[in-house]
Amino acid sequence: MHVLIVHAHPEPASFNGALTRRAVEALTGAGHTVTVSDLYAEGFDPVAGRHDFTEMAEAGRFHYQTEQAHAAKTGTFSTELAREQARVAEADLLVLQFPLWWGSPPAILKGWFERVLAYGFGYVDGARFDNGLFRGRRALMSVTTGGTPERFSAGGSYGEIDQVLYPVKHLLLAYMGYAVEEPFVAYAAPRISAEERAGYLDAFAQRLTAAAAKPTAPLANLHLRDAVGEAAWTRQG
Repeated sequence: MHVLIVHAHPEPASFNGALTRRAVEALTGAGHTVTVSDLYAEGFDPVAGRHDFTEMAEAGRFHYQTEQAHAAKTGTFSTELAREQARVAEADLLVLQFPLWWGSPPAILKGWFERVLAYGFGYVDGARFDNGLFRGRRALMSVTTGGTPERFSAGGSYGEIDQVLYPVKHLLLAYMGYAVEEPFVAYAAPRISAEERAGYLDAFAQRLTAAAAKPTAPLANLHLRDAVGEAAWTRQG
C-alpha cells in the first residue's frame, strides 16, 4: 500500500513531527511505501488565486470553480498543485497530521484542501460521499490538542472531538468518497509526560499499520489517470 502523510506543523521538533516520523518508520517497516507532504517545509502557499493555473478559461472574470474545472480537463494546474494532486491520487491511504488550532486545522492545511482538492479533481457534480471520486481509498486524521480529553467530551467546554472534527471528516474526506478511519487524537500534547507521549507514539504506529493493512480499490475516476500515471492507477491496495 502507498500512504501519503500531509504534515501541517511548522516545527520539526514538535510532537506532530514526532508522530510523522514514527508513522514513516512504522509503515515502511511493515512493507508499505510513504510520501510526506511537509507543507511548511516545502513552502506550500495556502492562498487560492489565479496563480493556481497556467492558463485561464475566462480572462475577464475570475470564478475559482470554473477555472478548477478547466484546469482539471486541460492539465493546466500550477506545478505546485499538480505535484500535490499526483501525490493524493497515488495514495491508497491519506493521513492528515495536524495540531488543532482555534478548533480547526491550521490555515496552511485548510488552504491545501481548497487548492489541491479542486473541482474536477477531488469532486464533481453527482459524485459525492458513497459515489465520491476517491471511493475505495481510506483516510485518517491524526490530531494533537492542547486541551484534555475531558474538555473534548460530552458536556466538556470544547464539545466532543467528533463534533469538532466533523467538517474535515464528513464534509471533506467522506464527501470525496474516502472511507474515513476513526481519528487518532493525542490530547493535551504539551502537558503530558515523556512516557505518555511515548505511549501515544506506540498507539499511533499500531493504528496506522492496522489501517494500512485494510483493503483498498483502484481509483474509479478516469480524470485522475493522467495525474497519477498508469502504474499507480492499476495497482491494487
